[in-house]
Amino acid sequence: MIKILIDSASDIDAIEAEEKGIYLLPIEVTFGEDTYLDGVNLSHSEFFEKLVESDELPKTSQINPYRFEEEFEKLTEDGASVICITISSKLSSTYNNAVAASKKFKDKVFVVDSLNACIGERILCDLAIRLVEEGKLSASQIKEELDKRKETIELLAVVATLKYLKKGGRISSVVAFTGEMLSIKPVISIINGQVKMVGKARGSKKGNNLLVEKIEACGGIDFNYPYATGYSGLSNDFLKKYLEDSAALWKNSTDSVPMYQIGSTIGTHAGPGAIAVAFFSNKGRS
Repeated sequence: MIKILIDSASDIDAIEAEEKGIYLLPIEVTFGEDTYLDGVNLSHSEFFEKLVESDELPKTSQINPYRFEEEFEKLTEDGASVICITISSKLSSTYNNAVAASKKFKDKVFVVDSLNACIGERILCDLAIRLVEEGKLSASQIKEELDKRKETIELLAVVATLKYLKKGGRISSVVAFTGEMLSIKPVISIINGQVKMVGKARGSKKGNNLLVEKIEACGGIDFNYPYATGYSGLSNDFLKKYLEDSAALWKNSTDSVPMYQIGSTIGTHAGPGAIAVAFFSNKGRS
């Protein structure tokens, strides 16, 4: 038996994890003096409600080795192997902590650095689920396949406001003020495991068009593999509008496009109103 363990930086919550038949290890999110378990006793909607009301950004905590060791102990006690997928090692020490904890479970626990987060980490998990269900590969072979395929994942997002990037110290107050005045919509991506700005446009429509251009520049979407879209905040209206504007990307390849609410890991910095697309690029097809 092979079990899959994922951290909540994937924006998979406890209810969805149970539906998928996988196991969730939540990241702790702290607002002031109150600490919550992401996706367990703090839903994504509740997170954004608190975010817009808070003067300071919440803090997220890495998952420590002890919590991983506890979980690995429970999951392997029946003889099962575990595939553990984590947020990018460039964004958190969670991966390194999982590796440290796994040393006690040699040949039983296989840790995968997603080099991603949010819906980028989610689609790697969806691929892992598919590979386990197919039953053709061992746990170590699945880890090898995930490590190979993760290099072709593209995550692109348009941010609606610069307010939260400024709060988090990612951009200066001057850049944020100027950007808001000019209605600048930055396009961000996760490249080599780190968040990078890859373009900017004036206005939402141009931002959506730029997102389409960036997807095409990546080689397009490989619809043989999982893909997803995401939105931050309490409304998916911006995402629905983007999907209408970019219909040519999807209409001949799929009948439906998965939409998910973004959670705390990326939502803290993007703020409400962001939209994102994650996919395996055609450039990586072999």
